[in-house]
Amino acid sequence: MLKAGVLGAGHLGKIHLKLLQSSERYELVGFYDANPEYAQQVEKEFGYKYFSNVDELIQACDMIDVVTPTSFHHDSAVKVLESGKHLFVEKPITVTVDEANDLISLSRKHNVKGQVGQVERFNPAFMAVKDNIDQPMFIESHRLAEFNPRGTDVSVVLDLMIHDIDAILSVVKSEVKSINASGVAVISKTPDIANARIEFENGCVANLTASRISLKKMRKARFFQKDAYISVDFLEKAVEVVRMKDAPETPGDFDMILKNAEGESKQIYFDNPEVSANNAILDELETFADAIENNTRPIVNLEDGTRALDVALKVIENFKSL
Repeated sequence: MLKAGVLGAGHLGKIHLKLLQSSERYELVGFYDANPEYAQQVEKEFGYKYFSNVDELIQACDMIDVVTPTSFHHDSAVKVLESGKHLFVEKPITVTVDEANDLISLSRKHNVKGQVGQVERFNPAFMAVKDNIDQPMFIESHRLAEFNPRGTDVSVVLDLMIHDIDAILSVVKSEVKSINASGVAVISKTPDIANARIEFENGCVANLTASRISLKKMRKARFFQKDAYISVDFLEKAVEVVRMKDAPETPGDFDMILKNAEGESKQIYFDNPEVSANNAILDELETFADAIENNTRPIVNLEDGTRALDVALKVIENFKSL
C-alpha cells in the first residue's frame, strides 16, 4: 500500500481524508493544516493524525494529496516534488501557467508522478460515453450552481467552468484557435456567471456557460458529431446517445426514419451505454495509485491540468478586453 498524506483539511480535504482512509490502495499517514487549532479539532473528531510540521508529513509518505486553497498549490506542490514524492493536487493546478509549468519540470526532474483533481473525468456518465465521442464538431455545456460563498475567492471559470474545459479538451484532439467570452460579477468580486466560445483548429466549436448564482443546479454537456448526438448529465449521472445510419430498404414498422433535403433516408436509433455507479473522487485517487505502481500515465496528468488552466485563464483574460 502507498503511504499517503493530505495537505489541507477543509471541506474537500476532509472528504479526501475519509476516502484515503477507506481505500485499500493507500495507508493514510496523516494530514497537515495551516490552522493548528482547527487541525487539532479535526484530529480529535475524526482520528486522523495531525502533523504540525509539513516537512515531516511529506517525508513519511509516498504520495501527498494537496487540497489547500489554490493560492497555496504551487508552494505546497514544490515541497512535495522536491522531496521526490508523488503529487495529487486539486484543480485548478496552480494560479498561473508559469507555476504549473514549474511543477511539470520538477516532476520530470525528480521522476515522480503528478495528477490533477479534475473529478468530472471520473464521473460515471462521462466515463460511459467518452469512447463514443469521436471528432465532435459542436459542443454545448451548462454548469449551473446555487450560490455558495465557498470558492468565490476565484472566478466562476476557475471554480466551475474549468471542469467542462478539461472534459472538452480531453475529447477534442485539436489545438485551441480562438476564445471569445464574457463574464459578470453579480455578488462576488470576481465573475459569478460566464459564457465562453472556444474554437479549435479542426473547426470544432464549444459553447460553455457556467453560473454560481442559479436558482437550479445543472451540469450537462452535449456533443454533436457526424451521425451522432451524445448528451451527458454529470449531475444525474445519465447519458443519451442518438445515432443515425442509412435507412434499410424496407424499414420496420417501428423504425424511426428521416429523409433529408437530398432525399437520403436515415434511421435514428438509440445506443445508450450502461452507467456504472462509482465514487468519482475515490476513483481518481485509486487510478493515481495504479499509475504510480505500474509506472503509467495518470489519467489527468500535470500537463492536462496545465492546459485546462491555460484555457481558463484565457477565458478570464477575454473578460478584461471587453
